[in-house]
Amino acid sequence: MFKNLKIPVLVVVLTIGIILGFQIDKVFSDDNLRNSIIKFNDVLTFTEKYYVEEVDTQVLVEAAINGMLNKLDPHSVYIPASQLQSVEENFRGDFEGIGIEFQVVNDTLTVVSPITGGPSEALGIQSGDRIIKIDGKDALGLTSEEVRNKLRGKKGTKVNVTILRHGVDDPIEYEIIRDKIPIYSVDTHFMLDDKTGYVSVSRFAETTYDELVSALNDLNKQGMKQLVFDLRGNPGGYLNQAFQIADLFLDGEKKIVYTRGRRSEFNEDYNASQSSQFEKIPLIILVNQGSASASEIVSGAVQDWDRGLIVGETTFGKGLVQRQFNLPDNSALRLTISEYYTPSGRLIQRDYKDKKNKDEYYSEVYDREETEGENIKHNVENDSTKPVFKTDGGRIVYGGGGITPDYIVKSDNITEYTSNLLRNNVFYLFTLSYLDKNSSEIKSQYGDNLEKFRNGFIVDDNTIKDFISYADTKNVKFVSADFEKDKDYIQARLKAQIARNFWKNEGWFSVLLSSDSQVSKAVTLFNEAKDLAKLK
Repeated sequence: MFKNLKIPVLVVVLTIGIILGFQIDKVFSDDNLRNSIIKFNDVLTFTEKYYVEEVDTQVLVEAAINGMLNKLDPHSVYIPASQLQSVEENFRGDFEGIGIEFQVVNDTLTVVSPITGGPSEALGIQSGDRIIKIDGKDALGLTSEEVRNKLRGKKGTKVNVTILRHGVDDPIEYEIIRDKIPIYSVDTHFMLDDKTGYVSVSRFAETTYDELVSALNDLNKQGMKQLVFDLRGNPGGYLNQAFQIADLFLDGEKKIVYTRGRRSEFNEDYNASQSSQFEKIPLIILVNQGSASASEIVSGAVQDWDRGLIVGETTFGKGLVQRQFNLPDNSALRLTISEYYTPSGRLIQRDYKDKKNKDEYYSEVYDREETEGENIKHNVENDSTKPVFKTDGGRIVYGGGGITPDYIVKSDNITEYTSNLLRNNVFYLFTLSYLDKNSSEIKSQYGDNLEKFRNGFIVDDNTIKDFISYADTKNVKFVSADFEKDKDYIQARLKAQIARNFWKNEGWFSVLLSSDSQVSKAVTLFNEAKDLAKLK
């Protein structure tokens, strides 16, 4: 009986094997991908051919790409060709043009500030100048995008602008030769007092390491003995810049960060390698909810090695690495290829898979409840659901999303009235009109002396009354209780806006930081920072 069944059974087994083989081959070959592409092409073709109205297939394709990426993580993104240039300029660290920051105020193109090192600054173009013509054509009513298109251009090309300047009767004509314009990622650096240096970094671009080294060397010459390194609101940028900057503060061959991905070629380890004169300087790093990615690499490495004190609020929690793939139409795909980990093994990425959408993912960081105060042993975030790690000195730190500071200091919340002032650009607009009347007097009284201005200039009650009245004309109605709560901040911001007109970012930051609670607290914590790093 069994002999009679032998051949049929063998045939059945072979048949099943062949069928399974086809299915396995389909799973592990490109057939699924190929079939999906065919399906998408069919849908697009049918839509383009038969839909009730004419369709823009480019718009449909981009919508489909964005829909696909929404099924991945929040940081894999598609960048249209129209946006790619400005995105790359932001991280490359330069663009070609005339070198001004500007705003369109009441349909008038107004210079906020000439960019340091650019051709406009070299020619003497000033904050508050109104550009009324570009190449002889009326510039009134241009949008910001139209202004950029007219003023930017290849290095060496010329553009003529006609400017109205307060105190000068006739229009001023300038012929500007466009040049490479640096986009600085080190916003400012200066001494907070006779021994404390301060540096603010806004992003990690191609030139950030070089900019930071230059800033630190300058602060050294001014007598810096300890450093406040401000990474608040810094969304990150290039990974290589992050580990080079961390290397400035870490000695030996300490691990700074490592990445792990599905594909082994994306697994990398980054260790300190260069010696630096800043490896022993007492260090405090300021962070908040807007500090992400590369900012978290630096602050995470410093925290894990007990090298300095992290102060502020828990960081954003972005621990994913993207690689850019350029597409034929000059658009690009930034695709997550790996995750990064701090030296102790913490994955900084927050959970995103249980979120309804990207909006919920991005907004939840502002709903955190944190208890202010000392957190050296990290008892504040003690949570049985979070993975536990240890720093080089044996302190417990937690994974599960972001870097929680060693000393938690909340930022000051502003009222709805002040939020409306900011939203409607009232501070800048009022300052513009204020300086039209008072610029000469301020120059006469303070000259180029920022310290004298900081110590001597007061935003008096009459100016405040004028400011409140001006805000009312911009549909920001006065709220007495809100104003009283925020009065110090409002005065400081007005003073900082005025200072920026004469001393650019140094004026802005040095005035505004005088009322910054996180900075004020940070400078009192250097003994704790020294103890942690064993620098005493």
